[in-house]
Order: sequence, then C-alpha cells, then structure tokens
Amino acid sequence: MKNESSHCSIGKTKQVSSMRYFFEISYSGTRYHGWQNQRNAIGVQQVVEHGLSKLLREPISIVGSGRTDAGVHCEQQFFHADFENEFETEVFLVKLNAFLPKDIAITSIRKVKDDAHARYSATERSYEYRITNKKNPFLTGLALHYFKYLDVQAMNQAAAILVGSHDFQSFSKVKTNVNNFLCHVKRAEWKQENNLLVFHITANRFLRGMVRAMVGTLLDVGTSKISIEDFKKIVESKNRQKAGTNVEPHGLFLTRVVYPETIFLAIN
Repeated sequence: MKNESSHCSIGKTKQVSSMRYFFEISYSGTRYHGWQNQRNAIGVQQVVEHGLSKLLREPISIVGSGRTDAGVHCEQQFFHADFENEFETEVFLVKLNAFLPKDIAITSIRKVKDDAHARYSATERSYEYRITNKKNPFLTGLALHYFKYLDVQAMNQAAAILVGSHDFQSFSKVKTNVNNFLCHVKRAEWKQENNLLVFHITANRFLRGMVRAMVGTLLDVGTSKISIEDFKKIVESKNRQKAGTNVEPHGLFLTRVVYPETIFLAIN
C-alpha cells in the first residue's frame, strides 16, 4: 500500500518519497484464525492493520512473509508496509505495541530497499513442531500431548528422506493455488529438548498444511504404523490421501524467516 496522507507524527519526520519498512512480529496463534485477513474470522493481519491505522489515523494495509494456519504460533515473522514519511523506528515500535493486544508483539522495525518484499525476498523459513509425552498444564496450547511410544530413530531416518528438492504434493492441502509443489528442504530432524520432542524443518518455501501433514505421517513411522520404506513411497506418490492426518495446529511454531542482508538500509 501507499499512504496518501503525510501526517505521521511519530518522532521526527521529513517529507520524502515513499519508503518501505520491514516489521518483525511474533504472536500466539491461539485466538486467531491464522495470519490472513478473512471475512468471517479474525486473523493476525487484520489486528495489526487495525492497530497501525489507529496509530496513524489513516487506513494501512500490510503484506506478510507468508500465511500461518488457525492456531499456529509464531516466534518470528515479517510484514512490510510503505510510508510517505520517515520515522524514528524505536519510538514508533513502542507506540505501535501499545495499540496491539498482549498476544501480538512487534519486535523490530527496519527500513529496506523499495523492491524488498516480505514474502518474495525471503530465502528460507524454519518451523518447529513440539510434542510432550506428559500432561503439563504449562504447555497447554503450546505443544501436542502425545502419549504413545515413539521410535525417534526411525522417525529421523524417515525425516532424512525429506531433505533436498522434492515435489511435496503428498503433504499439501488438496485445494491450494500454487504453480508447483517443489520445495527445497535444508533440514528435517527430530530432537529431544528437555521435556519436549521437537521436529525442526527449514526450507525455501512451504505449502499449505505441509509441516502438520509431515509430522502426522512421521508419527505413523514412530508408532510402526508404516515403515520407512512406506514413508518414502508416500513422498514419491504425490498423493495427499496416502499421507497421514494433519496433527493439531497448537504444537506448530514458525520460528525463523531469513532475508539477504543487502535488502536492509542503514538508519540515517
């Protein structure tokens, strides 16, 4: 978006051509129907746009680095917006957070080049899926309680099959508007971290529902419902019906989005 008004009173301003800023954001997804604006549900994007619009007293729209499903949490995501006026980012950061609910936080604001794009400039993204095998009231809504025994070694052998460039249609929502299902996975592994079993995955892009479907299918390996060879055949089948069910969204966290450092501009 491009604001027509030039009345930005947050900190020192000067009249310049439209400038683009990247906003780093984190949020608990429990109360939200994902990131995307929707007609009949509240997404994080809508709440942030409302906060920005109230702060600046004019309509503001933003572009996110990607979507998250309903109930999914986010430790690091980015969105961009264009402004007619330059502003002091630290002052603006404090004021904007005051206009947002407690489960959404802006953690940094940086000026970027005009052609930098929150979605298309990202080079990789990382997710974690967190599982606990013990009932823990402090992890309610933050990890999947999974009580069955899991063969983590077998799950890691299967996860290794995901690394590299593959067609991941088997793990994508069936009705999704994408040109292709190719993704390059750089990392896919399970690690025991204190009382949590965590699936780490990093890729250049992700398909809708991809991580939750992968985890559901890997859990089938861990419980010996399917073999490692079966898992490999599921990947190769490019058939969503062959894969396991999606696990619950509350155990999933978007943890990192990476950009080339060259898109960021130094603060004057």
